[in-house]
Amino acid sequence: MRILQKYVLLELTKIFLISLAGLTMMMIVVGLVREATMQNLPLGQVMRLIPFVLPAALCVAVPVTLLLATTTVYGRMSGANEIIAAKALGISPMVLLWPVMAVAVLLSVITIWLNDVSASWGRNGARRVVVEAVEDIAYSMLRAQRRYSSPNFTLNVKRVEGRKLILPTVTFRSRGGSQGVTVTAEEAELQSDRQANMLKIILRNGTLDVDGRVTVQFPDVYEQEIPLREASRARNVNGLASWMPLQTVFEELDVRKDRIEQLEQELAAEAAYQMLCGDFQDLAAPQWDNNAYDLRFVQGQLYRLQTEPHRRFSAGFSCLCFAFIGAPMAIRRRKSDFLTIFFLCFLPILTIYYPLLVYGVDAAKSGSIPPYAVWTGNILLLAWGAWMMRRVIRY
Repeated sequence: MRILQKYVLLELTKIFLISLAGLTMMMIVVGLVREATMQNLPLGQVMRLIPFVLPAALCVAVPVTLLLATTTVYGRMSGANEIIAAKALGISPMVLLWPVMAVAVLLSVITIWLNDVSASWGRNGARRVVVEAVEDIAYSMLRAQRRYSSPNFTLNVKRVEGRKLILPTVTFRSRGGSQGVTVTAEEAELQSDRQANMLKIILRNGTLDVDGRVTVQFPDVYEQEIPLREASRARNVNGLASWMPLQTVFEELDVRKDRIEQLEQELAAEAAYQMLCGDFQDLAAPQWDNNAYDLRFVQGQLYRLQTEPHRRFSAGFSCLCFAFIGAPMAIRRRKSDFLTIFFLCFLPILTIYYPLLVYGVDAAKSGSIPPYAVWTGNILLLAWGAWMMRRVIRY
């Protein structure tokens, strides 16, 4: 029996590794093209993204590759009547199925870890590459579109000559988002200092306008420094649960629960005090709306934090679910080729499992359903696989 299990494990490993290499390369290319298109990254910065995109690519590739390897190995064995021969010798099909289940459990744990790495190190690393490349991105967009904008400033130019920006107009927004300071000049230049994390805009011979109220001319040089994070087009991700490692998520859960308890106690104490004083009109004051908004905001953060561990674990254990339906399906459809068997398994996954996962995550983050509802797709796949597994063992 050990010989059979080693045989299955060896065949499964070979097909899995070859398929994983090809699919992962394809996923990396897709991820790099998407980031390069969205951020206008030069080729050198795109290459720096590869290690940060790799964990996310593996998270998608590992479950699908395991399903392909499982259907290929067991479909070929069933088509060659090896499963029937084993049954004739009194060997249960479970003896041949244990290797793939053990591998699936191991890959599920690895995929959970990859999800954690991708959500924290991978995404933050890719964002850091984009932030550090803000100077190259800005010049690239200015040459192509004559315009570059970020949440904090907008830069328009007539043309670009080498490193010189001809007739630039720079608008620096105030903290409220309204127009703050507008600078027009004959020429300008961008310089980024990665050690200081600053982007310097050097303008020569121009005019500075402050909200249309004050206008100042400068015949020499005017310099404005902007933090690279504020100058880049990368979005602000502070406090997002999907960008945190799991350890930080669990720590933040306790912080949010304590904050909600504190806000509820403050609201209850304030309401009780005003009712005792007979000051009922203040119960409908705008301050109550503000306090209620703060409470809803923290509750929303709590829902997202509670959902994140379930999302990562359910996505990770999709490896086990895929193998659990792929192996019995391949054995039962022994007269079909492995691609047909693969698509018979993958089509329900694509049309049922992934939509259920997306819906469950979105609804759980909004607080509409409990976080554990994210596992609905996994449970359905396991139930389907258990039904097929029972028929394989019995017949």
